[in-house]
Parts: sequence; C-alpha cells; structure tokens
Amino acid sequence: MVLKTFGWSFAVTALGLVAAVLYGGWTAFGVVAILSVLEISLSFDNAVVNAGILKKMNAFWQKIFLTIGILIAVFGMRLVFPVVIVALSAQLGPLEAVDLALTDKDRYQQLVTDAHPSIAAFGGMFLLMIFLDFIFEDRDIKWLGWLERPLAKLGKVDMLSVCIALIVLLVSSITFGANAHQHGGTHADKAETVLLAGIAGLITYMIVGGLSGYFEDKLEEEEEREHEAEEQAAREGKPKSAVKLAGKAAFFMFLYLEVLDASFSFDGVIGAFAITNDIVLMALGLGIGAMYVRSLTVYLVRQGTLDDYVYLEHGAHYAIGALAAILLVTIQYQINELVTGSIGVILIGASFWSSVRRNRAIAAAEGKAGSDEKTEVSSGV
Repeated sequence: MVLKTFGWSFAVTALGLVAAVLYGGWTAFGVVAILSVLEISLSFDNAVVNAGILKKMNAFWQKIFLTIGILIAVFGMRLVFPVVIVALSAQLGPLEAVDLALTDKDRYQQLVTDAHPSIAAFGGMFLLMIFLDFIFEDRDIKWLGWLERPLAKLGKVDMLSVCIALIVLLVSSITFGANAHQHGGTHADKAETVLLAGIAGLITYMIVGGLSGYFEDKLEEEEEREHEAEEQAAREGKPKSAVKLAGKAAFFMFLYLEVLDASFSFDGVIGAFAITNDIVLMALGLGIGAMYVRSLTVYLVRQGTLDDYVYLEHGAHYAIGALAAILLVTIQYQINELVTGSIGVILIGASFWSSVRRNRAIAAAEGKAGSDEKTEVSSGV
C-alpha cells in the first residue's frame, strides 16, 4: 500500500536529488533536501484538507490528481508562478523574466520580495475564507467545543464569513499594507495593492468554491435520481444508465483542489527564496515536496484516516486560519518559514492526538459495556 501510493514520490525524490548533484554538487543536494522538507511541513495541512475533498472522487480522478495535477503543481506554482510574478511586477515579457531568473538571481529575488504584499493578500484572503466557512458551520463533531459551539451559532448569520473577511482585509490594507516590506529592508505604501489583491482572492474563492459546491450538489441529486432509475430498471429487466454529470462535477472539484494547492503554495514559494535564488533548485526541492503532499493526500483517502481520526480536518482548518493570518502579517513583517511550518504541524499533531484519545475512550467504553452485558447474561443463567 505504501509503495503503491508513494512509489512515484520515491522515484521523483531519487531523480531530483541526483539532478541536484549533477547541477550544483553536494551543496545543491542539501538545498534541494531542505526545500523538500520545507514544502512538506508547510503543506501537510494541505494534504489533510485535500483528502477531505478527494475522497468524494473516484479512482480515475484520484489518478488525474496525481498526474496532471502534479504537473500543474510543480510547473505551474513552483516554477512558472515565480516567473509570472516577476514578469508582471517588472513589466517584462515571459522570456525576459526567465532570463532574469537564470542570469540575475539577486534582482529576481528583489522583484519577488517587492511583489509579496499582493501575493500575501491574495493567498491570505483565500485561505481565510476557507477557515471562516469551516468554523462557522454547525458540525456534529466538534474538536474545541467551547469555541466551535458559539461560532456555529454566529454562523447562522448570512454572509458573515464574507463580512469578517472584508473587515480583516480593510484593516490589513491600512495597517500592514501602508507599511509593506520590500527588498533591502525598506517599506512602502502598498495599501491599494493589498486591497485589490485581497478582493481578487475573495472573488476567486467565491467563484471556484461556488462552482464546485454547485456541481457537487447537482451530483448528489443526480446520484439519488440515478439510484432510483437503476432500481426501476432492475425490476423491469432493463440495462442501467450512467451518471454523466459526475465527470463535470469531478472536474470542478479537481479545479477547486488545484486552486487550494496554489494558495497553500504561496508561503512555500516565497519562503524558498530565503534559502536559494536558483529557480532550478527551487523547482526540484518544491517539486519533490509537492509529490509527497499529493501522495499523502491519496494515502489519507484510501486508508480512511479521516474517518478514523475525526479531528484531523479540524486541526488542518485551524492551521489554514493560522497560515492566513501569518500571510497577512508578512505583508509588513518577516516571519521565519520554520515558524509557519511548525504552527501547522503542531495544530494537526494536537488534533491527531485528540482523535487517538477519543478512539481509545470509545473503545474503552464499548469494552466496558460489553463486559457488563456479559456479566449480566452470566448472572441471569
């Protein structure tokens, strides 16, 4: 099971590390290894959240997620995205931006640093909406009941998540954005840029999330209708029909997963510049990490880990909320990437341990109930 799920990740790791040695020697090997660990630690919460969505897809779309999806993740977010940032911010053509990234790495890093306020605002708002929609939903299973119960009651107010997100964006733009961090330790007024980028992130979330939710609801309705039709056909001896909407629904869920991955990748891509300016090493290291994140997502789905450890999803969404806050703060202040990664790991680890304790308590209660029942039966005899 492990080899089947992580086989491609192991292969890519070996090839990536060999390529790093051939490209820049053992120093490059170390840089790629560090970047891989950084990406995995920063994106572990991404895998947990992705698993909650991916488990709704069939095996075909899980394979698409691991093949086409990884191409988008590696070449789109880990290689093309930094180049696009430079091209837009420096008003250069794509080829000029690539040439700049390969020949003048210091200037390339400066341009990416200057573009960070807009990146952080976009990604921060997208992730914040994910967290708010989760925390305001009334769920049967609650991890931090003292916090989630009152928030679930507040969540009955329409559009509360959007209102809070807009307030956070407004405050961030006039505080952090007005004194945004730039290369060389300087600061500049980027309030308008932060505001526009944050609104773009909010709109992106609403469009992609709305489309995926719409088609998911349609799929559920169609599956119920199809189930009834199949039962009717079986009674009449007719062949079963197919649910054509599943492909369209799965496509939009796949699109939603890719946007999620892109948002989670912002801190990893930017953080990579603190380790190296070389986009070749960056693509190798972050690409290896992205492969493990995807394999881990599929592993969580196939093992049913989310069903066994019911608080994992809660911990992942709290990590998302923390990451959203950190991204907004980094508009003005620099925060070590290890701090960002550690917060996510700690929150998910805490939710995992809480799930283990819950499972043990349930098992102990069931064992005690079974023992009491057996005693009663024996006494009755």
